[in-house]
Amino acid sequence: MTADTDVQPLRGAQLLMATLLLGLANFMVVLDSTIANVSVPHIAGSLAVSPSQGTWVITSYNVAEAITVPLTGWLAQRFGPVRVFAFAMAGFGVFSMLCGLAPSFAMLVAFRVAQGFCGGPIMPMSQTLLLHIFPRNRAPQAMGLWSMTTVVAPIAGPILGGLISDNIHWSWIFFINIPVAAFVGIFGYRALIAHDTPTRRIKVDGVGLALLVVWVGALQIMLDKGKELEWFASPVIVTLAVTAAIGFCAFLIWELTEKNPIVNLRVFRHRGFSVAVVTISLSFGAFFSSVVVLPLWLQTSMGYTATWAGYAGCFTGVLAVVMSPVVAGLAQRFDPRYLTFFGVTWMGLISLWRTFYTTDVGFWFIAAPQLALGFGMPFFFIATNTIAMGSVNPEETAAASGLSNFLRTTGAAFATSIMTTSWENTASAKRAMLAGELNDPAGTVAKMEAAGFTHTQALASLERMVQQQGTMLSTTAMFWAAAAVFIFAACFIWLAPRPRPGAAMGGGH
Repeated sequence: MTADTDVQPLRGAQLLMATLLLGLANFMVVLDSTIANVSVPHIAGSLAVSPSQGTWVITSYNVAEAITVPLTGWLAQRFGPVRVFAFAMAGFGVFSMLCGLAPSFAMLVAFRVAQGFCGGPIMPMSQTLLLHIFPRNRAPQAMGLWSMTTVVAPIAGPILGGLISDNIHWSWIFFINIPVAAFVGIFGYRALIAHDTPTRRIKVDGVGLALLVVWVGALQIMLDKGKELEWFASPVIVTLAVTAAIGFCAFLIWELTEKNPIVNLRVFRHRGFSVAVVTISLSFGAFFSSVVVLPLWLQTSMGYTATWAGYAGCFTGVLAVVMSPVVAGLAQRFDPRYLTFFGVTWMGLISLWRTFYTTDVGFWFIAAPQLALGFGMPFFFIATNTIAMGSVNPEETAAASGLSNFLRTTGAAFATSIMTTSWENTASAKRAMLAGELNDPAGTVAKMEAAGFTHTQALASLERMVQQQGTMLSTTAMFWAAAAVFIFAACFIWLAPRPRPGAAMGGGH
């Protein structure tokens, strides 16, 4: 992209329509990253593979998406952001249809890879184009809408996926993308093509691209399969870790010395951008891993169905939608560092609230923190993205957006793997500790037998109680850890310089 362009930002109905189209595109892609999670058992059973093999439906998409997201800057310069966006939407729709029609598991995985390649550029391109079409002084409002769709979609994904898989057929989690992709692709292209930026022919950095594929692919597969393969007890995980580490070091050296790098790492010279993306990665990692652990606890220990676990977590989106336009307005008047600090600290306090959960907690006590969390999410997401994108030069917006989104999703993957593994290990340790501290277990079993239980039933009931309490202690420990990460991230944002007055966004006009 070039900074020098005579194209004016959109206004009125044109701006509203373009904004809705870009927001819908971002929502669809983020939704698709989580909607398949709860559908794996249905897919595995339908295509005659094991549940562990079925997880490749998720892994294949994540790997492909993770590879293409950092390429956004290069693609935008070479082909123009509008053309990249429209082509990606078309490909996403086509491969969504093929995923739903896949006759075998191997074909489904292949189509999911292709779908991930197309979906990767959509998220950062939607962010870049929003900044491009909005007037400079209203850029925070653009980030408000984009952030709202990014926050709400991961929560809606599991609920929608569960309802579709349970009541219709798993293929429809892919088919529902087709009309959205067609509508957004066609009308988005027509509305925005006149506002595309000039392109320039750039030599393809083949070495950088190959290194990116190697280290990102190895890292993503390691994160997705680590828990299943017992992490570094497995030679496969060790090999992937070594490959990712060596590939990453080689990638850094090559890209920082290459004249036309495939990924512009030089945007990290801007301190505001670097600090903001670290804050985003840490905070979103803590948020997303909590989103994963909460339904796991509810379903494995509290007797919730997948649907009701989804209902308990979906309340986050309510206040997130309400507060996003409010926070967008505040971001135009106040130092965004204050808003970020407030938002991330609020999320930390909500995590501390969750540490008061017990095994007899009711539905609404679980849902209430989720509802309150939505109040603080826009403060974190909108303000931090404002700092990040406002710190780079206009021509670096696409590259910065791609890197920011890549680090955010990678941070979420890291945090989820670490937290779910820690959750299971801590639950086992707490269970063993509680079992060793039981006061007169034989007497307890005898009392239960006197009450009408058989000996086997009494032992099973006692075991269930110990297991449930151990899992509860592990769950609250994870929320304590998430709270600590939130508080650290809230303080870390103060390392960013105070944004310059009038520099709302690097991509503005």
